Amino acid sequence: MTRLDFADYLRHLESDSARFREVLADCDPDARVPGCPDWTAADLLWHLARVQWFWGTTIRTRPAPPEGDDDDEVAGPERPASYDGLLAAYDEYSALLVSELRAADPAEPAWSWSTEQTVGFTYRRQAHEALIHRLDAEQTAGQVTALDPVLATDGVDECLDIMFGGAPPWGAFAPLPHFVRIDVTDQDESVWVQLGRFTGTDPDGEHHDLDDIRVVPAPESEADAVVSGPAAALDAWLWRRGDDSDVRVTGARDVYDLFRLAVNQPIT
Repeated sequence: MTRLDFADYLRHLESDSARFREVLADCDPDARVPGCPDWTAADLLWHLARVQWFWGTTIRTRPAPPEGDDDDEVAGPERPASYDGLLAAYDEYSALLVSELRAADPAEPAWSWSTEQTVGFTYRRQAHEALIHRLDAEQTAGQVTALDPVLATDGVDECLDIMFGGAPPWGAFAPLPHFVRIDVTDQDESVWVQLGRFTGTDPDGEHHDLDDIRVVPAPESEADAVVSGPAAALDAWLWRRGDDSDVRVTGARDVYDLFRLAVNQPIT
């Protein structure tokens, strides 16, 4: 699947970040977030503020890695006590991320938790982070608007390949001879995934053995199951921000059920 131009990722990051802020500005701070029911609107606002601070700082200090492995482990700014303070912090950190990305070459090396160690990874990942949390904000406030279908199509690939298909180096993926094709019906694009098992022991000594997937080139064999739907519906469904009312499944149901087990996990 062809990725967007980096200028388009940045444009979407800016517009979806602005919409996120617009929707939450007048929202009840204690309103629950449907896609993340443990969060309030205030928690959602701080989450994206801190994420954008983390990645803006990571790009600013590139290629040196942060002190921790992700934005939840790195010592960062203290959460403001008031909702107005959260909005102000969000404005500052969102502007930081955009300005740092605009000043950087996407091809430059920069740390990430993925195998892709470039500034370009952050362009793409943060465009989708802003898109999904914009949807969270809109669902919280009851003001849902359409997702851009081109970005959502790329989001289907990014979610399957990076968020679900990416794996830490301390484990191994054992493929099974089962393939699922995801068809984006309104954009004439498809993503193939192969089912398998991921096993390994993490640095804390905990053993993992679970259903997993990998995005793969189209194989010579036919798909065991096909999942199809419009881009926005598929992207929201994969992120557990939407139901399957616009998603169609054909083929082997048992293979689809294994696929669903692998991707039916909460991601924020």
